[in-house]
Amino acid sequence: MKIFKTIGLYIFAAALFYAGVTHFIYDHGFARMLPDWVPLKLIIVYVTGITEWLLALLLLFPQTRRAAGFGTAAFLILVLPANIYAAIYGIPAPWSEETPRIALWIRPLFQPLLIWWVLVVTKHSNRQKGFDTL
Repeated sequence: MKIFKTIGLYIFAAALFYAGVTHFIYDHGFARMLPDWVPLKLIIVYVTGITEWLLALLLLFPQTRRAAGFGTAAFLILVLPANIYAAIYGIPAPWSEETPRIALWIRPLFQPLLIWWVLVVTKHSNRQKGFDTL
């Protein structure tokens, strides 16, 4: 079972890192996902991309893994409103000019699964290495 948890951890970290990369490639597409009243949209997109890189990196180290798991779960909760906004208003995926409405709803509906995933693969990570005070 430990091997599946380890594989799941590295898949999640790689996907999170790649998601951060896409924030720079499709920056204007991600900015469209924010309501008009939100200022500094591109800066927010870049900061979230860098945050994803940092969290992905911190997930790789046993000493920071558990805290990074909680941080990633919190981050996923914080970006959920943008995903819901995009689904409600039919804002296409950042890399697309048109996205089916059902596909837009997949992202926010699967957000709890991603939160669960990161918490499962980081659970007890620090205790195994003697860092059970975190």
